[in-house]
Amino acid sequence: MRNIRVMLADDHRIMREALRSVLEQEPDIEVVAEAKDGIEALRLTDESAPDLIVMDIGMPGLDGIEVTRRVCKAHPAVKVVALSTYSDRRIAQQMLEAGASGYVIKSAGGDELLRAVRAAMRDELYLCPEIAGIMTEVGRMRGTEQRRQRKRPMERRLGQREREVLQLLSDGRTAAEIAARLNIAATTVEAHRRNIMRKLDVHSTAQLTTYAILNGLAPH
Repeated sequence: MRNIRVMLADDHRIMREALRSVLEQEPDIEVVAEAKDGIEALRLTDESAPDLIVMDIGMPGLDGIEVTRRVCKAHPAVKVVALSTYSDRRIAQQMLEAGASGYVIKSAGGDELLRAVRAAMRDELYLCPEIAGIMTEVGRMRGTEQRRQRKRPMERRLGQREREVLQLLSDGRTAAEIAARLNIAATTVEAHRRNIMRKLDVHSTAQLTTYAILNGLAPH
C-alpha cells in the first residue's frame, strides 16, 4: 500500500516545518511539496499530484478558500484539510462549501491534524471539536429557518427513508450499522446513498456530510 502524499500550503516557514515534522512521524505519510502562497499551491498541485493538501487559509496571493475551490474543481480526487488560527464559523462554512474535507484550528495539536488527514483519506468529513460544535449549531439554525420557509427543490426530492439514511451517514455510521438501525439490507442502504448523492449532486460521503451539517440535517 503506497504512502499518503501530502502537500503543505502555508505562508509561514516555521509552521510548514512543524507540520512536516508531525506528519512524517507517520510511516505511511510523506510530504511531497510545500507552498508558501496560493499561486504556488495551485502550481505545485499540478506538478506534485498530492493525495491531500493541508491548507492554510490566510495566504497571500490567493487565500486558502479560493485555492481550495480551484483545486477541488480541477482535481476532484485531491482532499483538502483546512488549517486556521481562529474558529470562525463564516470561514469554516466557506471552506466546507469550497470542498474541504476537514477543518482544524492550529491550536488543536498534531493528533487532531492526523485524525483529519486519515478521515479525509477515508472520504469522511472531519471537524475539530471547536468547529464541529459551531457548525452543528449553525446547521440547526439554518435548518429551522428553511423549515419555516419553502424547502429547497433538491431537499424536497429526498424521501423520508433517504433523509434518515443521510442523517445516519452524516453521523459517521457504516452501511451495516445503518442497515441494522433501520432494519433494512446493507445493499438497500448503498442504493439510498447513491440516490441521495445523485439528487443532491454531490460526489463523496464527505460532501454528503457537509450538506447535512450546513442544512440542519445532521444529528444534534
